[in-house]
Amino acid sequence: MVRLRLFAQAREAAGTGSDTFGVAELGVLAGGDGATVGSVIAAAQARYGPAFTAVLPMCKLWLNGDAAEASSPVHDGDEVAVLPPVSGG
Repeated sequence: MVRLRLFAQAREAAGTGSDTFGVAELGVLAGGDGATVGSVIAAAQARYGPAFTAVLPMCKLWLNGDAAEASSPVHDGDEVAVLPPVSGG
């Protein structure tokens, strides 16, 4: 399983702060080329719909605590995080 962590606007749009996706399911979404950060995001878009999708262009993607690209491979036990910009005061 790959764990998805959502923060701030991404969490609000999805209605949850975390979810899990099966690696095999993600590999199918990636066209059989293996699971990637992008396939995690595609599965989340399918699950959470247009409000979640609308937030994604402003977000950074992280894999196991490091910045990641959509093409980064994921494996069982990995964690993908979606981090929208945050402003403080």
